[in-house]
Amino acid sequence: MEKKRECGILLSIASLPSRFGIGAFSKSAYHFVDQLKKAGQKYWQILPLGPTGYGDSPYQSFSTFAGNPYFIDLEELIKEGYITEEECNSYDFGKNERYIDYEKIYLSRFKVLKTAYERSNITKTEEFYSFVNENAYWLEDYALYMAVKNSFSGVSWSEWEEDIRLRRPSALKKYKNKLADEIDFYKFQQFVFAKQWFKLKAYANKCGIKIIGDIPIYVALDSADSWSHPELFQFDEKKKPIAVAGCPPDAFSPTGQLWGNPLYNWEYHKKTSYAWWIQRIAYSFKLFDVVRIDHFRGFDEYYSIPYGFPTAEKGKWEKGPGYDFFEKLCKQLGRLDIIAEDLGFLTDSVLELVKKTGYPGMKVLEFAFDSREESDYLPHNYTNNCVVYTGTHDNETIAGWYKNLNAKDKQLAIDYLDIGTEDEEQIYWKFIRLALSSVARLAVIPIQDYLGLGNEARINKPSTVGNNWKWRLLENEITDELLEKIRKITKIYGRSS
Repeated sequence: MEKKRECGILLSIASLPSRFGIGAFSKSAYHFVDQLKKAGQKYWQILPLGPTGYGDSPYQSFSTFAGNPYFIDLEELIKEGYITEEECNSYDFGKNERYIDYEKIYLSRFKVLKTAYERSNITKTEEFYSFVNENAYWLEDYALYMAVKNSFSGVSWSEWEEDIRLRRPSALKKYKNKLADEIDFYKFQQFVFAKQWFKLKAYANKCGIKIIGDIPIYVALDSADSWSHPELFQFDEKKKPIAVAGCPPDAFSPTGQLWGNPLYNWEYHKKTSYAWWIQRIAYSFKLFDVVRIDHFRGFDEYYSIPYGFPTAEKGKWEKGPGYDFFEKLCKQLGRLDIIAEDLGFLTDSVLELVKKTGYPGMKVLEFAFDSREESDYLPHNYTNNCVVYTGTHDNETIAGWYKNLNAKDKQLAIDYLDIGTEDEEQIYWKFIRLALSSVARLAVIPIQDYLGLGNEARINKPSTVGNNWKWRLLENEITDELLEKIRKITKIYGRSS
């Protein structure tokens, strides 16, 4: 990132308005880029772009490298003649413009894309052939994985028949032949996704907007990565996890958080000079201008829970690769624009790791107002090498959070920000100003906070399933008046060009 003071807005692609039930690389995305420019912003932060499964979480993806086919703009496929307006309108993508209906998206989106694929004759084009060759190192395994998964009614590879679960050569050959057309269909989805995404990214960059991408530290057990490269993970001889990821018990979660992701075999990664990880980061920097690495602490120490335990209570901390990985990464790829997600309880060793890498860490204002102790998240404790947020995708909106604060913490916020009764109705602007006025090099505000929305607009509540990742922006909800207000406050605090 630049050394000068800048700011941006956090908005998931899925949360954009669109005609077909979920945000996409559609005209709404281009319009949002125009709005960012008009508001004096320099960054658009998004959530992970990978294909999602059970629970709809972008942090539990079927692939580290693949893109989510839900984000493909169907209107562009209509223009290209692959599908018709009538065909798209014949499917039910959900009627609620405010919230995504993932079940309806799942039941309709792939049928539309299959029609487009069958009409495209894409496999005979030079452009498609080049894309497949260039991305063969991940695309071949991903497309085969999804085709086989589909043939087994969508269950995870851990439940497949043993021959293909263990990737025996005869089984791989059998399924490649048997599912050849389905495999090409999944390659088609990735080709269209990449073509549309890079077009959108180029437009954003041309408008002076950089994209902050988000990559989870872990991959899902139900993923092409864990199936095709079991040597990367802590698996036994039967390709079953030995231990899985999560977080220990704390005041918010008495039994801890059991994420269930397979843990890395860091000894193997070290022997290969972290080849897979470096390949992953390099690919991420093709997709994005800046990369936020989720759960950065896991590179210092990771919480290991024996596989099969129902909660995270029996886990223990193990040593991660530490600075050795980042040293190798820097030698291979040079100095990179990485944001370290270093939230939560941090030990001296992880603080030292973040400092040694030089990457900016994160500061979240919702974590700052704890009346029991002095907080590093209070702005007077910041250095400039950090990124400040009012909240993230895992938090309440700032309006919802303030409403739910206990009396002592609220009084601390009132005293710190000099909040008067006249400020209560638009309290969110007080916290936005606090973030933008801080010394942090970069400030990122979720669009829900600029809109002053309550917790009905919350994106995710950790450790829950069923009501997350659904919120969407409404058409014309961001007004010219709001953009002008954002532009002015951005300029006041020296964050506009």
